[in-house]
Amino acid sequence: MNSEMQAQIVYFSHGGGPLPILGDSSHQAMIEFMKNLPSQLRKPDLILVVSAHWEEIAVTLLGAQQPPMFYDYYGFPDRAYQITYPAPGNPEFANRVVDILKNNQIAARIDPTRGFDHGVFIPLKMMYPQADIPCLQLSLVRGLDPGAHLALGKALQELNNENILLIGSGFSFHNMRAFSWQGTETPDTASDTFQNWLIESCTGALPQAEREQRLIEWEKAPSARYCHPREEHLLPLHVCVGMAGRPAKLVFDDHILGKRGVAFLWSE
Repeated sequence: MNSEMQAQIVYFSHGGGPLPILGDSSHQAMIEFMKNLPSQLRKPDLILVVSAHWEEIAVTLLGAQQPPMFYDYYGFPDRAYQITYPAPGNPEFANRVVDILKNNQIAARIDPTRGFDHGVFIPLKMMYPQADIPCLQLSLVRGLDPGAHLALGKALQELNNENILLIGSGFSFHNMRAFSWQGTETPDTASDTFQNWLIESCTGALPQAEREQRLIEWEKAPSARYCHPREEHLLPLHVCVGMAGRPAKLVFDDHILGKRGVAFLWSE
């Protein structure tokens, strides 16, 4: 593999709706991280985002040449619905990914009309505000089977020798009732034990088969269902781990909405 062209992979916590763009103080550490993250990366030719906010029966990719905005949040100020991210799509690459997935016995299709949801446009507006890199979005699979999402990542290994950036856009803690919407940071031992387990699982010197098995059985981790009553914000991580096939580096460990959130990077 040409290391100069190795795909870069990152999983991060994308925050609460549009709040990072609206300047919410409890997102300040995350905002700084997002703005500085490109300095740790080679500029990609294409960004492929697996967002927690899109689930389909079959893996689905955006197929629009110019994807519209999909404001999939409610009850925010008017300016939250005026955020734009006019990055181009890449229908040809989307079709290529569908072919790769089908060749790996993974059902896949194109959606030619859906737009970027906030799991895409909120972090990318901080990372690459010029919106000049073609961007594709990839759905999760309904049923939220962890093994299926690891397999999805493994199928994407065919793209590992290309200058792309795979983003798993989720949240390593996602219990809506436990967040502090005022941003108050209070000790949370239950969350800490899960975050520490996640860090060990993703960055530790484990055999890859053991790493993957831990993630398949993530519900056995301490405080797993407290941190993820529903796992859609965790599973983008499984896609990343499946594609990377190696340990990650911890690149963010701080508080968002009063709770610890972590981010992992796989690069050269």
